[in-house]
Amino acid sequence: MRVSLIIPALNEADCIGPLLAELPLGLVDQIIVVDNGSTDGTGEVAQSAGAEVVVEERRGYGYACTAGVAAARGDVLVFMDGDGSFIPAELAVLVQLIDRGEADLALGSRMLGGMTPGAMPGHQAFGNRLVARLLRILYGVHLTDLGPFRAIRRDLLEDLDMRERTYGWPVEMMVKAARRHAVIIEAPVTYRPRLAGQSKVGGTVRGTVLAGYRILTVVFRYALAGRPRPVGRSKMA
Repeated sequence: MRVSLIIPALNEADCIGPLLAELPLGLVDQIIVVDNGSTDGTGEVAQSAGAEVVVEERRGYGYACTAGVAAARGDVLVFMDGDGSFIPAELAVLVQLIDRGEADLALGSRMLGGMTPGAMPGHQAFGNRLVARLLRILYGVHLTDLGPFRAIRRDLLEDLDMRERTYGWPVEMMVKAARRHAVIIEAPVTYRPRLAGQSKVGGTVRGTVLAGYRILTVVFRYALAGRPRPVGRSKMA
């Protein structure tokens, strides 16, 4: 089973090098950093640290993730932020859930894991809880977090026909997987303050509001759509 790690990054030059240095050797087969229009040399730092760099000039988390998927060669795709708030070694837990056939989509939950005090602003935590509750009501999926640290079977992701190109990309993955009755499992992960700089989302109320609007739009859009066919399961060697 081949694993590709995809890291969307926008102006994370001070974080990306130390983050990649924490990744244990042999844990993944491919490291992709998607430079989403950075102006601080993020791509150059990532390349020097050994990552494959994909440039996506169109700003948007979904654009960056889509570009990373296009370049990925793995059977399992792992997504992780480039700010150093997650611990790279913990992706092994998410991948193992898929490798053992226990999950189609494995989500790292910051709520179930160890969260450093102050790592997540209060307004972001509130938004997380709100959307998680809506997912339970509208889709019947019981989750504690909307964390961007996740692993998914590549064939499932391709079947989901992802359309969102902004902050709503992660929740689109979750609701579409739930609608297809894919097995979604959460695993505890550590969450710490970013290594440097300020978050584009949780760092400001404005960023959180904009992200929240896009996320809620996606949540309600697919709740009103017709039921899709269930997803098929494929066994990986």
